[in-house]
Amino acid sequence: MTMMNDLMENVHNWEDETELENYLEKVVRGEAGDRSGLIYGMGHAVYTLSDPRAIILKEKAQKMAGERDMLKKFELFERVEKLSPEVFAKVKGDSKVISANVDFYSGLVYEMLGIPSDLYTPLFAISRIAGWCAHRIEEMETCGRIMRPAYRSLSKSKSYVPIEERNE
Repeated sequence: MTMMNDLMENVHNWEDETELENYLEKVVRGEAGDRSGLIYGMGHAVYTLSDPRAIILKEKAQKMAGERDMLKKFELFERVEKLSPEVFAKVKGDSKVISANVDFYSGLVYEMLGIPSDLYTPLFAISRIAGWCAHRIEEMETCGRIMRPAYRSLSKSKSYVPIEERNE
């Protein structure tokens, strides 16, 4: 939200995609925002094509934004999500797929829920502590090597059965 608040202060017309894209280019070049060159909430190490959690949270955020008269702010987030891959490709020459991760919309949801911004980072951390601990234990057990588990299904292929015809 710090990045988005900075963007909201520096982009005068949130609906002007050219102005927004120009500012995002400055962010990626490290000339604006916190000068990290990152658009926070864009991209994920594992979910490279899309983050299914982000898709669900975005739907809920849009509904909530409509109920709380915050659609203009939500639409700004959508524009940033839309423009970010183009900006990274233009500035960095990076053609890999970049999509919003679950954290992109979470700050906006927290704000709409009335949660104080000082609690955003603790909420982020609390939701990940079990995973961080498991990762650290695994790392210690495997001589410090970072583990990125792969997934290989062992189940047999099944033909699709429409939901109304299923027994379970």
